Order: sequence, then structure tokens, then C-alpha cells
Amino acid sequence: MKILVTGATGFTGKALIRRLLDDGHQVIGLDYKEGHKTAELRGWGAELIIGSVTDPQVVRHCMQGVDVVHHLAAAFREMNVPQSHYYDVNVTGTRNVLAAAFEAKVRKFVYCSTCGVHGNVDNPPGGEDAPIQPADYYQQTKYEAEPIVLEYVQRGLKATIIRPAAIYGPGDPERFYLIYRRVAKGWFPMIGSGRTYYHPLYIDNLVDALILAMDESKGNGEAYLIADEEYVAIEDLVRRVGRVMNVDLKVRRFPVWPVVAAGHVVEKVCKPLGINPPIFPRRVDWYRQNRAFRIDKAKRELGYRPAVSLDDGLRRTYEWYRSEGLV
Repeated sequence: MKILVTGATGFTGKALIRRLLDDGHQVIGLDYKEGHKTAELRGWGAELIIGSVTDPQVVRHCMQGVDVVHHLAAAFREMNVPQSHYYDVNVTGTRNVLAAAFEAKVRKFVYCSTCGVHGNVDNPPGGEDAPIQPADYYQQTKYEAEPIVLEYVQRGLKATIIRPAAIYGPGDPERFYLIYRRVAKGWFPMIGSGRTYYHPLYIDNLVDALILAMDESKGNGEAYLIADEEYVAIEDLVRRVGRVMNVDLKVRRFPVWPVVAAGHVVEKVCKPLGINPPIFPRRVDWYRQNRAFRIDKAKRELGYRPAVSLDDGLRRTYEWYRSEGLV
């Protein structure tokens, strides 16, 4: 099939495009800027178009002859941008891609949202029916796009919403990198009890789910939480990283609220200076927000089975970091 992937150079976009090409599909990638990643994707055989999902003309151009759309593009963890930027990309951009897909009569539309729409899970593990309580503007705007997807389902577009948990794996030097880098020092700062739940999602498992969601007969108008088989307390996660790195890890504990207060102060000081703060409220939230989910709906309706276990995924990720000289 001919498949469009927006957000092509992102961590998930690259992994998905690699799989789609390996499976024999023709892939069009849309991303907003040139770089070494776009050159790499072209080298694999994908067609790359440079432009933004906020530009309806560019989106329509990408959509010609497309059978399936994976809409991954999003404004995410961008510190020195106005809130309107998140809305423009995550909400208006999604509407643009949906409109073009509907007009082009694509066979299936897959929208990548986030488990973050549920915010702190009050009664873990949560399912798709857990309260919607986004904790920041990224999560809020990702959820605001979901009803737009359902509007187009009502108009006849076949579409599925995927809500991934915490994505990690080889090829991404950002998401879990801080954990590995801190563990490599032999000690880890634990803010709070360390008993907060966290639900990882190995990149290959996410790609499996995205591929399953391409099936026109499955998941139409539905949302699915996608995660690994196992959720863990964050201290358990950190210690497992220590084991795969063969580090005799010491955990040092700090109280929560002084660090939260410091995060707000540092963010306010750094923002007008255009500096990315070393600590900010979202980073502290990792220590204190429960993220644990049930994936039985995706198993039952999509046939999803997370093939890579947590320990195996952590090991593979460490081997990649080490091969790249990052730890």
C-alpha cells in the first residue's frame, strides 16, 4: 500500500517507516524540516516531503494516492513556544490531515494520541474509560484532537485512535536516556517514595500496534491504550536499569514538594531568557504521577500482544546507548 506518515523523523515515525518499508509498502513521510534524519529515511527508500501539518496545501499534496495515514506529527516538549503553537500543530494540524484524508478517500486513518490524556491515574491500572484529566497543554491538545477524529468517523472515514504509554528503545537518545545516564553514575535521585507506577512501551511493541490498527475491519471509531505487558514502580524500573547495566546502584531520596517548587521557579526564570530549564514541573511529575494501564481492549479487538518484555527492552536499549557512546 501507499502509506503517509506524518512526523516522519520522530522516534516513532522512523521506527514505523523502517517497518513499513521492510514489509514492502510505499511510504511518504511528512516532516517540518530537513536534517540528517530525512536523508537517512530517503536512503531507506521513503519519499520525504518537507512541510507542516498546519499547511493544508502541503497536506493535500502528500495525500495523493495514499491508502493509509499514520498521523504522528505533534508539538511535544517544546519549551520556548507559545501555547498557541501546541494548538496549531496538535489540533488544527490534525484537522487538516483528517480533511485531506477524507477528501482523498483513504482506506484507514490512525491517529497517535497519548496515554497522558488520562493524566494521573487515580485508580491504577486505568483503562480507556479512565477519567480524562490532562496535566499539561501537550496532553490537553492531543485529547482535543480526538473528538475531531470521531467527527470524521461519523462522516465515513475509518479511523482508530492509539494512546501510547511511555515509549522507549534503541534509536532514541532522549526519553529514557536521563535514567540510563544517572544510573551510570552509580546513584539515582529518587524524589518521593519511588512507589509511583510507570508504564513503559518498547518501540517495537508500539509499531506492532500501529500496524495492527491499519486493518480496516478493526478499531473503527475506537481508542486503545498501548503499553508493555508490565507496569512497575519507578524505583523498580530504575533498579532494573541498574541490573542490565551491571551497576551497583545507590538510591538517594529527596522530598517532593521542595523540588516541585524549585521546578516552577526555575522554569519561570529560564523562559524569558530562552533557556531550557534543567528542572521543570513536567519532569518532576514523573516521580509523582501514576501511569499504569490495562491493555486488554487492544489485545481483544486489535490482536495486540507486546512481544518484547520490559527486561529485554531495557537490555536492548542499553546496548544501543553503549554502542553509540552515550553511556
